[in-house]
Amino acid sequence: MSTAAASSPPSRSTAVDELVARLGDGVVVTRPETIEAYRRDWTADASAGMPLAVVRARTAADVQETLRWASAHGIPVVPRGAGSGLSGGSLAVDGGVTLSLDRMNAVEIDVACRVAVVEPGALNAEVKRAASEHGLWYPPDPSSFEICSIGGNVATNAGGLCCVKYGVTTDYVLGMDVVLADGTLVTLGGKRLKDVAGLSLLKLFVGSEGTLGVVTRAILRLVPAQPERSTLVATFASVSDAARAVVGVCAEIRPALLELMDTVSVNAVEDYRAMGLDRSAGALLLAQSDAPGAAAALEIATMEEVCRQAGTTECFVTDDADEGEAFLTARRAAFPAIERRGAILLEDVGVPVPVLPDLLAGIAEIATRHGLEIPVVAHAGDGNTHPIVVHDAASPASVAAAHEAFGEVMTLAIGLGGTITGEHGVGRLKKAALPDQLGPDVMALTRRIKDALDPQGILNPGAIL
Repeated sequence: MSTAAASSPPSRSTAVDELVARLGDGVVVTRPETIEAYRRDWTADASAGMPLAVVRARTAADVQETLRWASAHGIPVVPRGAGSGLSGGSLAVDGGVTLSLDRMNAVEIDVACRVAVVEPGALNAEVKRAASEHGLWYPPDPSSFEICSIGGNVATNAGGLCCVKYGVTTDYVLGMDVVLADGTLVTLGGKRLKDVAGLSLLKLFVGSEGTLGVVTRAILRLVPAQPERSTLVATFASVSDAARAVVGVCAEIRPALLELMDTVSVNAVEDYRAMGLDRSAGALLLAQSDAPGAAAALEIATMEEVCRQAGTTECFVTDDADEGEAFLTARRAAFPAIERRGAILLEDVGVPVPVLPDLLAGIAEIATRHGLEIPVVAHAGDGNTHPIVVHDAASPASVAAAHEAFGEVMTLAIGLGGTITGEHGVGRLKKAALPDQLGPDVMALTRRIKDALDPQGILNPGAIL
């Protein structure tokens, strides 16, 4: 054997054999039919690659071993939670390894400190249930809360319906364990409510989408159970009227929830599962107040008056918890309902609330110009909208128009002083638009941070950057 051959790196198949030897067959999965289930997230994007293997980690030590091995061989690693992401952030890459955290799902509630100590594979809903057993509440509530994992929520800094009043994931992360690209495990923060020692590295990892490290444990702040809620549902002849009502409400009070559905999304939900929504409405607003005592009635009355001034065609108010929850269920059903109308590209753009009417008008113009259907649902109270570009995947012309419209919606949001993503993350589907929002200096700084923490570029390559 020549000296060159003797010094050449091992083949990737040999490297995988080494990983199996380190972790075991039950942790490293190489069967193609099993790997297939881990290649894509909810985007079902066709660009997903074929990984060499899937590692279903059981412990932080498994994650460390995987990253030490990957670092030694220069093999990409894509961290993955529940696969419910909407921006392509956990799509597999060719020749890499998908690191699934779904087996790491322990949840521990520290009642005295009012925190949940959670492994990344635990579902958002599981944390909520565990907290509720002690009269506590974990507020972040993505529409997919029943199926999305805490690791994914932390990775994307997920939001949800009640964020207009209670904030997003980063507002509840007090501490975490993170495994870096070389396998080093670092502990950041803790159960302390206040801690300003050193640089704010904790916040650096929240929302980093697995490009800087892999979260193996999170300490989440809990709050007392949410008070009883009063619900208002207002219908409008047009989306523009509803948007003006949103601006008016947010100028007066801070609701516990303020959601918008346009007529296409309302009818899609009714087709999917009859919920009793008004099919004739041009738009629907769903609002809630959880203010204490008589303050709730005052907030609802204020919102009702604002809606009337904006031209509501009907206002329905209820203090019945089951009725209120039924409307929330209808709102949460919007994504799967609209998926039935065709292939979708799901947007997540946000703007300052006062220019929300301009954003929605611009989206309607883009839809008309491209001959596409772009239904909109929105966490309207914080300016975060979800325009959903529906198209025919079998038609190249329709696909091309959809992608062009997708880009134009992001350009519109940036032009209005907004963002290309309010809660879903950049992933792989939006990375081309990120420089337009951040500018060259911030992009350069972002790359310097990435290079410092992951000099080989093995962590989730192709995501964000």
